[in-house]
Amino acid sequence: MTSMYPGYFISFEGIDGAGKSTHIEAFQKLMQERYPNREVVMTREPGGTPLGEQLRGLLLDAPMNLETEALLMFAARREHIAQVIEPALMAGKIVISDRFTDSSFAYQGGGRGLSIDKLNDLEQWVQGRSNGLLQPNLTILFDLPGEVAEARRSKVRAPDKFEKMDLNFFEKVRQEYLRRAKEDPKRFHMVDATQTPEAIWNGLKNLEFSI
Repeated sequence: MTSMYPGYFISFEGIDGAGKSTHIEAFQKLMQERYPNREVVMTREPGGTPLGEQLRGLLLDAPMNLETEALLMFAARREHIAQVIEPALMAGKIVISDRFTDSSFAYQGGGRGLSIDKLNDLEQWVQGRSNGLLQPNLTILFDLPGEVAEARRSKVRAPDKFEKMDLNFFEKVRQEYLRRAKEDPKRFHMVDATQTPEAIWNGLKNLEFSI
């Protein structure tokens, strides 16, 4: 757990089309206003470092073997943790990441069908510390039925290879997110993403947690 650090780690999660990206920048500003003496670091996965951004281009567009995909995701994450997340948390900063490991379980595990045991091994290898597993203190999960998310995705920019996947894929992604949330309910805050953006934002503004 990230309680081993003086900083605070928040991740935003959800299937493509759930709306998390609509709110994450406003949430960053809210955290900066609420905690003016703390630096707020905004980052994303895959990406977050120069190497991670190079890998992001490959991961989102290039066809590859499923296990290669998972290994590259965790390679980008290892660099992200080493170069950005862990130093920021050690310095007492608030880190907000657009996706983290829950996405790997949801997309490579739930959606693509990679063994959860293999993902657990990668998670332990990349995030394991002598005093626990590096995880967000708080994960805000935007939950939305697959068919609603599909309709939203059809209205946006050119899709990446994941956004092109069918409804069945995204329903499996969603179910893996929900399984992860059920396993760790203290870490997850569920957002009903079928609500209007205004209602969602009101809920986020009133979200109570201690940093």
